[in-house]
Amino acid sequence: GPILQARGLTKRYGGLLANSDIDFTVNHGELRGIIGPNGAGKSTFFKMLTCEVHPTSGTILFEGRDITGMNVTDVCQLGLTKSYQVNQLFAGLTVRENLVIAALSALRGKFKLDLFRSIDSIPGLSERVQQTLELVNLTSRPDTPVSELAYGEKRRLEIGLALATSPSLLLLDEPLAGMSPRERVETVKLLKSISQGRTMIIIDHDMDALFELAERVTVLQEGRVLVEGTPEEIKNNSTVQEAYLGGVHGVLAA
Repeated sequence: GPILQARGLTKRYGGLLANSDIDFTVNHGELRGIIGPNGAGKSTFFKMLTCEVHPTSGTILFEGRDITGMNVTDVCQLGLTKSYQVNQLFAGLTVRENLVIAALSALRGKFKLDLFRSIDSIPGLSERVQQTLELVNLTSRPDTPVSELAYGEKRRLEIGLALATSPSLLLLDEPLAGMSPRERVETVKLLKSISQGRTMIIIDHDMDALFELAERVTVLQEGRVLVEGTPEEIKNNSTVQEAYLGGVHGVLAA
């Protein structure tokens, strides 16, 4: 059944209509891709789903609960977490320390009176951090300062911060952006691995990688849903080819 349902999502900025009347449903265990040409409204739509931006109209249901108008911290506590396109890392801390901060936000919630309690005494913390290091292939780098990581490693750690909160729905904003060909191959392999038993939504401009990963793809154009379907259906859809390529047939399918 659905884990996330958006109905009639619309966002206006003054006279600018960024998104218009979007209906969007993702089921438990699904890996959904979102694509669209530049200016299609993908970023605004994604931010509405994570409550970074509130819709002008429409509703968002997460696990059957209306989260429309809630803030990012509260929806993260409910299990909806986003990994950002621009790394949101603590560069002066180590890999492990970054993951500890993320895991604590899930294990201890908002502000607690035991703020200065030793983290070693918090049940499940060490195990969660170690599991996350394994998930994102950083077990050899736990004590490395983030500032010394390669770009691809930083992107994996960014995904790890989201995973450390044990989300029931993980949204990834362009996880392959800026990567070398080798890093993209490694990260696609990583995303396939962590998608097992998880529900994920991914936006990325690398359509080949997204078609390889996603079970279904939603295409946005001019702030609306243009079409949804399997990767094969999307690749062979003439309307999608027109939106991306001005009607050059077969390029998406090549």
